[in-house]
Amino acid sequence: MSRIAFKLYLITDRKLAAGRGLAAAIENALQAAAEIDPYPPIAVQLREKDLDARPLLQLAAELTPICRRYRVPLLINGRVDAAMAAAADGVHLPADGIAPDDARKLLGRSKLIGVSTHSAAEITRAEALGADFVVFGPVFAPISKSGYAAPCGIQGLESACAAASIPVFALGGISAARVAELADTGAAGVAAIGAVLGAKDPAQATLDLIKAVREWD
Repeated sequence: MSRIAFKLYLITDRKLAAGRGLAAAIENALQAAAEIDPYPPIAVQLREKDLDARPLLQLAAELTPICRRYRVPLLINGRVDAAMAAAADGVHLPADGIAPDDARKLLGRSKLIGVSTHSAAEITRAEALGADFVVFGPVFAPISKSGYAAPCGIQGLESACAAASIPVFALGGISAARVAELADTGAAGVAAIGAVLGAKDPAQATLDLIKAVREWD
């Protein structure tokens, strides 16, 4: 049975939130979600790949109490050591990073392990090595980043989901308006960066995404 209860995987980019601050933007988003659901169907991934260990841990220390307050899991991107030091709820690994089974040995069974994937083969490998879920994409052209592989489209996402028996989260160009297009792909939910942190109102953007995903049910 899957341990993944969230539908929206909110991935950070502090540069997009520079005007208001990352912690404030995340808190606004989670607070708005908690007003309609005491257990918001959200997880947060702290993804600030350019930060060294100390500033990354400082940022994790800001986000941890916020996520705890709203009963939302916090995962750290790429850094098992940082996830352990921050007492985070798990780690998110790149497809070519430390293997999920090695991360599991360090983190233990209770922590969540997600993996970024771009093909069915990567999903199969992540699943075989004990990942709890994967993020797959880009499905559409990313809102917040450039230089990624060509979008796989809805059919690519469908094929990826068919190859998986663990939850798959669609990433890349995700907006509330496009979520309905993914309803029948088999995805467990969506991952978003720019759609929330690049929005004028992150709180409303979060609510719009959650509402759109829940209409799949």
